[in-house]
Amino acid sequence: MIFMILEITLRSLLISGTATLLATLWSTPIALSISMREFMGKGAVKSLFTALIGMPTVALGLILYLLFSRTGPLGPLHLLYSPSGIIIGQAILITPIIVSFMVSALESVDPGIRDLARTLGASERKASLAVLGEAKRGATLAVVAAFNRAIAELGVAMMIGGNIYGYTRVLTTTIALETARGEIELCIWMMVILLVIVFFLTLLINLFRRD
Repeated sequence: MIFMILEITLRSLLISGTATLLATLWSTPIALSISMREFMGKGAVKSLFTALIGMPTVALGLILYLLFSRTGPLGPLHLLYSPSGIIIGQAILITPIIVSFMVSALESVDPGIRDLARTLGASERKASLAVLGEAKRGATLAVVAAFNRAIAELGVAMMIGGNIYGYTRVLTTTIALETARGEIELCIWMMVILLVIVFFLTLLINLFRRD
C-alpha cells in the first residue's frame, strides 16, 4: 500500500507541477500585456479572467472530453485518458488564477519603475521584466495558488484521465474511488497527504511574503 500511495503522490505532483509550469509560461506574457498596456476593453478582459477563476472543473472536463474524444476535433492527438490530457486540462483551469493574481501584483508596482527603465533606454521587454521583478512576491503567490488549485481538483482529472490505475490515477481521483469502495483508511491517508502538500506550500509562500 505504501508503494501505491507513493506512486500516486508522485504522479499527482508531476502532473500538477507540469500543468502549473505550462500555465505560467503562457499566463505571464498575458498578464504583462494586460497590466502594462492601455487598450479598449481592458476592464472587460480583466473581469473575464476573474470570472473564469470560478469555472466548475466538471464543466471544463466535459468541454475537454468532447474535444479529446475519438470523434472530437482533437481526437487524433489521443489526449483522452492520458496524463498529457490531464496536464492540458489543469493548465487551462488554472490560467485565470495566474493571470488575475499576476495582473493585480503588476498593477500594484510603482509606475515610476517602468518609466525609469524606459528613460534609461530599456526596451519594452526589459521594462516589463523590471516590473515583473518588483512584483515577484505577488507572482509567486499566483503560481502557488494555481498549483494548489490544480492538485486539489477532481473534475478534469476524473473525466479526462479516466482514473486508470498506474497511469492516470492521482490523489483526488483515488480518494473518490476508494470512498465509494469503502476503503476509508486509504482515503484518509490520501487526504492527509493532499492537505499536507497544500498547507505546506501555503505556509511557505506566507513566510516568503513576510521576508
